[in-house]
Amino acid sequence: MKDLKISRRSFIGGATIFGATVAAASLTGCGGSGSAASTGEAASTAGGTLNITLASSPKYLDPCKYTGVYESQVINNVCDTLVQYKMDLSEIVPCLATDWTISDDGMTYTFNLRSDAKFQAGQYQDGRALTADDVKYALERSATESAMNRLSMLDHVNVVSDTQVECVLKQPAASFLTALTDAGNVIVPKEEVEGWGDAFGDHLVGTGPFSLKSFTKDQVSELVRHDNYWGDKPTLDGVNFKVITDTSQAVNALQTGDADVTTDVSGESVQVVKDDGNLTLDQKDALHISYCYMNQVNGPCADQKVRKAILMAVDRQQICDGIWQYGEGSVATLPLPKGSWGYDESVEADIPAYDPEGAKKLLSEAGYPDGMTLSYYYSTSTTGDKVATILQQQLKNALNIDLDIHKGDWGTFSADAASGAADIYSMSWTWYPDPYFFLNKIFSRVELGALGNGAGFDHDDVEDLLDKGLEATDQNERAGYYKQALKAIVSYDPILVYGSRKVTTGLSNKVQGFESRADQLVYVVNSEVNVSKQA
Repeated sequence: MKDLKISRRSFIGGATIFGATVAAASLTGCGGSGSAASTGEAASTAGGTLNITLASSPKYLDPCKYTGVYESQVINNVCDTLVQYKMDLSEIVPCLATDWTISDDGMTYTFNLRSDAKFQAGQYQDGRALTADDVKYALERSATESAMNRLSMLDHVNVVSDTQVECVLKQPAASFLTALTDAGNVIVPKEEVEGWGDAFGDHLVGTGPFSLKSFTKDQVSELVRHDNYWGDKPTLDGVNFKVITDTSQAVNALQTGDADVTTDVSGESVQVVKDDGNLTLDQKDALHISYCYMNQVNGPCADQKVRKAILMAVDRQQICDGIWQYGEGSVATLPLPKGSWGYDESVEADIPAYDPEGAKKLLSEAGYPDGMTLSYYYSTSTTGDKVATILQQQLKNALNIDLDIHKGDWGTFSADAASGAADIYSMSWTWYPDPYFFLNKIFSRVELGALGNGAGFDHDDVEDLLDKGLEATDQNERAGYYKQALKAIVSYDPILVYGSRKVTTGLSNKVQGFESRADQLVYVVNSEVNVSKQA
């Protein structure tokens, strides 16, 4: 593992943020040459519109309000962050910031800004140049208003000059640079945010390669080329993110030419893409976990015996076989993906083994010999439907637990989950290799009342280890704290992790230069890619 002492390093032109421990298998297919679909024989043609399908509808495009990957796909193509990950997630590199330095105490990050970045023209400004004041406004807004506490470590931003800012932290936070890469921390203009108010997300403005032309919830986000973009000119005229929740319909759109890229391909549709000579299946391991989070505060699941009984009653392999019949994922047990440098394989042995009879005995000891009814919440999707059905059958058969199913669109679900209304809520989590973005975001008391920790997990020993993991600057030291935290977390039996999904994308062979990422994000244009398509 690479040793990173970031408190005394100068970051000029980029920064390595995690070591070589991200498994090579997790990055298979990520390379400068792009996906298989990028090597077609016919020459690409400048222009045209790229149609990308999303498995669920974005609800909020306001960076402070968004809660899921579906929103971030749009936001990341309209707006820019100060820094961003390389496509293979190996390094953090410049974006709106050209370079940066970190104070010896790890408390102050100084960024020099591009002088040539301009916002897209909007209702309240005409496409003016980005300044340091915009960075201060956007980051401080995120620090105080983010629905996911995406910049909670930031205290304030000092404007040094029009092209330089100082970000001052509340305490040393080794994950700060990584946090800045998130779509929730893109730079947006104050005039547009305040002018539109709560409707800003519907009229998102940033400095990215494409402008938001229109946003129709449950249908499409229409983007057009930003001609004053500071980076390489986009080859495409525009991008449409189309909502098609049924994977077979999404792949059918791929086959008919109504879509060029289909995300989250699953089920028989995987084989359909493989068998179609005009399509390419791009698949790689993801930084991802699928799980059911059990309420730690209210209802029967507040009793650890009940939670442990549920863990012992669930056959994870059966769930994964039921939802990923075509190799879209595999069994997982820990609330951290194997591609993270904080993963500890030895902790897998601490997870209660599948034992339906033992589960029944434990539930009886908890005072529920005849079972119970539990509320179960999830976001509408084909996979979500399958998980709910399988889990409902397993818990009924093993423990006489009836699941009262509540499903809704992503926005409704995320609000319900964050509120603590669910006995169990089911979702997945994909983020960065830094364990902070899993363990802190799902189990820290800082996240109580947010989607990450809507189950109310709150334990002093875990909190102490998570804090130490965040504050340390040496990656080996951080990994040690996070491995301890991982072991402490699972000792409370808070969460049923059942699988880890692959990033599975269907591509028309007309698409050139598209690259999938282990964090599931889609970039159409950045410093490494400039997607095009054949006429």
